[in-house]
Amino acid sequence: MYHVRKRKLHSIPTNGSWNVLFFGTDNFALESLQSLYNEYRTKNLSRLEVVSAYKGKKNVIIQYAEEKGINVKQWPLGNDPQDFHIGIVVSFGHLIPLNIINSFPFGMLNVHASLLPRWRGAAPIIYSLINGDTQTGITIMKIMPEKFDIGEIIVQEKLDIHPDEILPELYIKLAKMGANILVDVIRKLPQILSFSRPQEKIGITYAPKITSKISLVKWDEMTAKNVYDLHRGLLGLYPLTTKFGDKTVKLFDVQQMSKPISGTNAENDVPGLVRFDRKSSALIVACKGPSWISVKRVIMAGHSPMSAMDFRNGFMQGKMKEKIFFQSNVI
Repeated sequence: MYHVRKRKLHSIPTNGSWNVLFFGTDNFALESLQSLYNEYRTKNLSRLEVVSAYKGKKNVIIQYAEEKGINVKQWPLGNDPQDFHIGIVVSFGHLIPLNIINSFPFGMLNVHASLLPRWRGAAPIIYSLINGDTQTGITIMKIMPEKFDIGEIIVQEKLDIHPDEILPELYIKLAKMGANILVDVIRKLPQILSFSRPQEKIGITYAPKITSKISLVKWDEMTAKNVYDLHRGLLGLYPLTTKFGDKTVKLFDVQQMSKPISGTNAENDVPGLVRFDRKSSALIVACKGPSWISVKRVIMAGHSPMSAMDFRNGFMQGKMKEKIFFQSNVI
C-alpha cells in the first residue's frame, strides 16, 4: 500500500489536476515531457515544471522547456520542491535523495526502457539489442532513494523486437511508448499507485553506461549473429571496430550471411579471415562457428572512407595468395 505523507494531504486536490515536476535530460525524456505538456495545455495538469542538468550547451529538455515557457530548475536543486504532487523521472542519470522524494505526496515515478529487473542501468535499449533479446518494453516504477531501477513496478508493457531492428528505431518506439504509458498512469492517479508490486528477485541483469570499447569485434568469441546484434545495438552511436595490422578499422553496412559461395572449405575458416566477394562487392569475414558477416564499407585510420572494393584493391590485391585477417587486438 502506498502511504501519503500526512503533512502534504491538505495540498492534494480532489479533481485529479496534478502539479508535476519533471526530471530529464535527453531525447528519450523529451517524448514524455512533450506528452505531459499536452496534458498541461489541455488543463489535465495544473502545473508543470522541469529539472535538468547541463554544463555548457543546453540539452533538448531545457531548449523545449524554454520554448514552451516551462520553468526550469537546475540540478542539483538548492531547495526541496514545494507544492508538487508527484515527480516524474525519465532518462535523468542522477540519483535522487530521500528528502526530494519525500517532497512529493505521491513520491516519484520513473519511465524505464526495459522489462525490469532485466537491464537495470543507463543503457537498457542498447543491451537488449546487442544481447539479441526478442522482447523488451516499458516499466513505470517507483523511485527509491540513492538507488537506480530497484523500485516497485506500477505498470509494465511489452514490445517485440524485430530481428533486424536497429538502435535508432527501437529508441524512438520505446520513447513514444513510454510517454503514452506515463500519461495513462498520470490520469489514473492516485489509485494506480496501490497496485504496485516488487520486482522479481530472479532475472536481474545490468546495462551500465557504455564506451567505445564495446564496439571491438572479438572474432574468435562472437558468432555472426553476435556481431550483427552488436552492430544493431550500436548503430548511430559507434561503428564496429577491428584491427588490420597496426591500424584500427571501422566497419559499416554490416549484415549476417550464409556460407560464402567463393572459396573452398569455408567450414574450416578461422575467425577473422577476410575474403572479397565479387557478386555482392562486400568483404566476407569469418566469425566463430564458423559463421560469416558481410561488410560493404570501411574506414581505416589514416585513410579516407572506402568501399569493400577499394579495400580489396588497396590492401588485398598484392596478397591474394595469402590469407588476410582482421584481428581482435584491444583498442
